[in-house]
Amino acid sequence: MRNKLSLEEKLFIRDFGMHLKALREERNLSQTKLEAIAGLSKNQVWRIENGEVNTTISNLKLLAKALDVEIAQLFEFRD
Repeated sequence: MRNKLSLEEKLFIRDFGMHLKALREERNLSQTKLEAIAGLSKNQVWRIENGEVNTTISNLKLLAKALDVEIAQLFEFRD
């Protein structure tokens, strides 16, 4: 398993986080509230939104459900 992410991967994770934040803010949810609804640990949303973590598929499913969007919508930020 590789540990180093390419620049392209880092930028994708950053852009994903920015999109997640926009979706959250559109629903007037705080990070803490989204964590509670999704059942994520404390500060997990902050870490994802700030590109600090390459999150899991399981977390993506939880976030999509909490935001009431399809998982695919979490990735609708790239051309």
